[in-house]
Amino acid sequence: MVAKIMLLGSGELGKELVISLQRLGKTVIACDSYDNAPAMQVADTRDIFDMLDPQALAQAIERHKPDYIVPEVEAIATEVLIEKEKAGYHIVPSALAVNLTMNRDRIRDFARELGLRTAQYAYAESEEELLAAAQNIPSARYVIKPVMSSSGKGQSMAETDEDLRNAWSFAIANMRGKRARVIIEEFIDFDYEITLLTVTQTKGDTLFCAPIGHVQERGDYQFSWQPAACHGSPLRQAEEMAGKITKALGGAGLFGVEFFVTKQGDVIFSELSPRPHDTGMVTLYTQDLTEFDLHARAFLGLPIPTISLQRSGASHVVCADHDGAGPFDIEGVEKALAIENADIRIFGKPNLKPYRRVAVALGPDRETAKTIAQTLRIVPTSAS
Repeated sequence: MVAKIMLLGSGELGKELVISLQRLGKTVIACDSYDNAPAMQVADTRDIFDMLDPQALAQAIERHKPDYIVPEVEAIATEVLIEKEKAGYHIVPSALAVNLTMNRDRIRDFARELGLRTAQYAYAESEEELLAAAQNIPSARYVIKPVMSSSGKGQSMAETDEDLRNAWSFAIANMRGKRARVIIEEFIDFDYEITLLTVTQTKGDTLFCAPIGHVQERGDYQFSWQPAACHGSPLRQAEEMAGKITKALGGAGLFGVEFFVTKQGDVIFSELSPRPHDTGMVTLYTQDLTEFDLHARAFLGLPIPTISLQRSGASHVVCADHDGAGPFDIEGVEKALAIENADIRIFGKPNLKPYRRVAVALGPDRETAKTIAQTLRIVPTSAS
């Protein structure tokens, strides 16, 4: 019998995961709150509903009765997944992992309880609490984020009280869900950031991909490269910490575990996603098995003998700079692909928002990937 997978969230990461699953002969139901999302364009079928609505989510699960429920985003009524796991449904990688990582406060507390080093942090549920919390964190600069968010939405930096007030308003305006709560943490003067893609298996050891370096703006990744210059003690520290937290979360699948690495070589836990990671899109260029292939094999219980880094590479996002309802096109594809060793992925998103990713450029190094990305231009379809 062909396994049926219910994908909760149908963005660009979900689109690549659907392709990996279909190559293994699986049936995929792509779900999201809007029609014609990228993963829906390649899935076997689709379902449109508010995934933060517990009743709608529970009804959809009972309607489709999937063999696997695979979250692709954080904005899900995760309490439903906990109940469905108890009822016998297979949540990927586990309901605990999905529930904790939907909220930055829960996963951060979980990491600290496991003994992982984190930045100093506190929580606030009002502007006044945020101002008070900053007084107890010894730092000249702060990072403020909604506890429920994704891809850097609502994140900002602050130094003064006025900055903190603005940060509160910005975080609440851009949060997901209904929890008006933010996390404030000390700014880490790091040397670089890495994502360590970590694969837990039903049978076999935990595996690690070569570390991925990345740079963020507004809390959202802009470009990444693999392998990052992380080796020796920092890499061993990161692998130990990633292995520890993913084992505690349980289940099988790919996790994107983010770390700061200081100039002194200290490794500090930052974030964790129990699913393919946006910075990991570079594996579409670099590895024999992409992060999407690895996630699919891991939760399906299929063997992963090795993970081979076949070549170095980099990714660079192509983002919209304005709102735009309706169809649009991306020009410059022919020119971009004329660049030696260039590759691109156009996501097929149905509309535009400022800073929304619409494509990713892939190349052998950061400068080439940036050049490819800058060659692409977003235009209304009518202007083509």
